[in-house]
Amino acid sequence: MTEAVEQIAIWKSPLHETHARLGATMLERDGWSVPESYGDVLFEYAEVRENGAGIIDLSPRGRILVGGTEAVQFLNGLITNDMKTLAANSWMLAAFPNVQGRLIAGVRVVRLNDDQTGQTTPAGLPRRGPRENACPTFLIDTEAATHERVFKTIERFTLAGDFRVTDITSQTALLSVQGNKATNVVRSVFGEGAAGIETSGAMELSWQHGETTAAVTVIRATHTSADGFDLIVNADQAGTLWDALHNAGARPVGYDAVEMLRVEAGLPRYGVDMDNTNVVTETGLDDAVSYTKGCYVGQEIIARIKYRGHVAKKLSGLVFDPAQKVAAGVAIKSAEGKEIGRTTSVTYSPHLGCTIALGYLKYDYLAPGTGVKVIAGDLELSAQVTELPFVRATAP
Repeated sequence: MTEAVEQIAIWKSPLHETHARLGATMLERDGWSVPESYGDVLFEYAEVRENGAGIIDLSPRGRILVGGTEAVQFLNGLITNDMKTLAANSWMLAAFPNVQGRLIAGVRVVRLNDDQTGQTTPAGLPRRGPRENACPTFLIDTEAATHERVFKTIERFTLAGDFRVTDITSQTALLSVQGNKATNVVRSVFGEGAAGIETSGAMELSWQHGETTAAVTVIRATHTSADGFDLIVNADQAGTLWDALHNAGARPVGYDAVEMLRVEAGLPRYGVDMDNTNVVTETGLDDAVSYTKGCYVGQEIIARIKYRGHVAKKLSGLVFDPAQKVAAGVAIKSAEGKEIGRTTSVTYSPHLGCTIALGYLKYDYLAPGTGVKVIAGDLELSAQVTELPFVRATAP
């Protein structure tokens, strides 16, 4: 008897061939084939953390367009932050909670130009149009692990009013330039206007490169605590943009180096540092929550925790001195031997010269400088609690 074997599809970025040409070793993560490294993880890390610029393929992240005259109303009923306060050409963090206030997904919401129609550019982004047809248009950016659940959460409301949802992930690519010289790279490729975007700002532009004209959305954002820009472009123009950024001085950075940079920046990853068992405010996404906007799914639970006290545990940082081999998911104990939490992400920080970890700690042990112990095999390793991020932002 022959058993049927289910074929699991692995998604490939529009830049897959580019990574192969550059000699990247690939790995599977969240259903996508992504570059693990281009040969030297520490060199790739240093391009971002020291005095250079790195280029990262973040195309596996989900990109969903939301529009319509009732877009603000519908989104405000589903997410934790206040869409009414988000100006055009800017972005804010938000979270999708369930009715118990637990995390479905963390997202970034970009408000594009309101001066638009429902038509789209080749890159899947809305065209500019007459003022009489203007309506709010939002771009929701989320992790690959939460892409499908975010899309399903909002798509079911499209029949309830003027609320349109379009998944543009497969039509587009997302490239990120991170590092102290990210501004120089963006200026070289796109000009002073794009390089001058303020923190949490965005702009749509038409990029002329040789015979190629591409619609590009530029978002000023960091994933690393360094300066950074995210660039969304049509999938078939991704290779051309990558080469232009590379020629302007950005060096390819794989996901092993990105993981080190992410942990240093204190940024939680869904499925590793947070999931649907966590109340939103346990995860460190404090900037993603508005306590003044009114009702949304899960709002009562989240507000009650804030106004009646505090969360029972919260994501925090641990620093080990010197470097130690520590596993994710192991127990954290108080100085008296009481179990008070567990590690989630662990990495060695070249910048700090020590092992660092993210983990959940009970509220009474969150004070920076608190001494704790972490179990590593038969050993108990000493560590200190620290505020996040481990490496402070150099972005403007």
